[in-house]
Amino acid sequence: MTALESIATGDVPESQQGVLGRSYRALTLGIVSVVSLIAFEASAVNTAMPVAARALDGIGLYAFSFSAFFTASLFAMTLSGEWCDRKGPLAPLFTGIAAFGAGLVVSGSAQRMWMFVAGRGVQGIGGGLVLVALYVLVGRAYPERLRPAVMAAFSAAWVVPVIIGPLAAGTVTEQLGWRWVFLAIPVLIVPPLLVMLPALRKLPPGEHTAAMDRRRILLALAVAAGAGLLQYAGQDLRWVSLLPAAAGLALLAPAVVRLLPKGTFRAGRGLPSVVLLRGIVAGAFLGSESFIPLMLVSDRGLSATMAGLSLTGGGLSWTLGSFTQSRSRLVPHRERLMGLGTALVSLAILLVPTVLADGMPVWIVAVSWIIGGYGMGLTISGGSVLLLGLSEPGEQGANSAALQISDALGNITLVGIGGAAFAALGGGSGTAAHDSPSAAVPASAFAVVFLTMAAAALVGTYVTTRLKPRAGLA
Repeated sequence: MTALESIATGDVPESQQGVLGRSYRALTLGIVSVVSLIAFEASAVNTAMPVAARALDGIGLYAFSFSAFFTASLFAMTLSGEWCDRKGPLAPLFTGIAAFGAGLVVSGSAQRMWMFVAGRGVQGIGGGLVLVALYVLVGRAYPERLRPAVMAAFSAAWVVPVIIGPLAAGTVTEQLGWRWVFLAIPVLIVPPLLVMLPALRKLPPGEHTAAMDRRRILLALAVAAGAGLLQYAGQDLRWVSLLPAAAGLALLAPAVVRLLPKGTFRAGRGLPSVVLLRGIVAGAFLGSESFIPLMLVSDRGLSATMAGLSLTGGGLSWTLGSFTQSRSRLVPHRERLMGLGTALVSLAILLVPTVLADGMPVWIVAVSWIIGGYGMGLTISGGSVLLLGLSEPGEQGANSAALQISDALGNITLVGIGGAAFAALGGGSGTAAHDSPSAAVPASAFAVVFLTMAAAALVGTYVTTRLKPRAGLA
């Protein structure tokens, strides 16, 4: 059959197919559907969470519904990495999806707040297993030329859920009750699994059959326990909380050093810097994003809805940045694109607090976040592609887990630092403007947060100069 006849009949050689070509279509659509459901759950469940906590008389445990998910996912990420490297991504992927759905059912049917928190922990286990398994799946199922496009599809899968998730969840909560926000999502998991199952069965098994590294799994337990203790101490600001904080740090610090690639904290060239960059940039961006709505409501008098909408453009431009880095002609310049991305994130964060000055228009925040979102798309997606390219097949699981752990720890560290600086400058004493206009949060409290996050992002710009391994070590 000639090449022309092949194209006419749709029988395009696999080496020329894109991510939606015949050989990859079912798998791509299944992966995008799973990511979309995770994104929808994140935005929808967060919207229903306050109503659920009040209904279960559990406002005092409200923060733990988030920390339970986080700490459980930290452990599950390492477990998934070990599992994927030994047995392939299929088992951890399906186990994770089942646990994710089971956690939603437990939370949605909870009669007490502690049961709700436990369900969130089960969700965290499922989420950690799935995220790492998806990265390994991309590394094993797609050739290197298609991985940037798949990562761009990951980013695109978040766009619609982030936009419609809060609205849909709010409507369901008001019309049917908060429980249905949790109980309806598991039903939606089945169709994408059926779509991608035939393609998943064709994947080769893991290359190693040795037992999972129990030492790494124990270290992951130490990281999760340490992070949980630190979060508990941060929510109970008394002198006695120094004890769990010290215990948490003692567990967390040595375990993290052993779980991340050697040289991560000194920005070693190649893989260590890729992992370090992810934590720095993700933490700086999320840390800033956490304070923007509060700033707009407290000091500029916006409604919560309008403050939230100011961040929407960032999600859309993130997808555009991810699409940009996926272009084949830009592959040789990926490290430079990531440097540009971190510089744009730094610029965006620095522009945000200018809205605190008299006479500055509030739309500056929306424009700034569009710039920052584009930079994140270039940096985060590009880093994911680099990590898979720098990993041997038997190391993709462990390295993908390290990337996710760095992401999570960067978030909690920089948000924690920002929160401490915010409180130190009087941020904790103010109230929302609609409650008491005269008690607006001091502008200096917000300014120090954004300056701290911008400084972290600038450190990330330096780290991008060390993403290429030394000659002969690639």
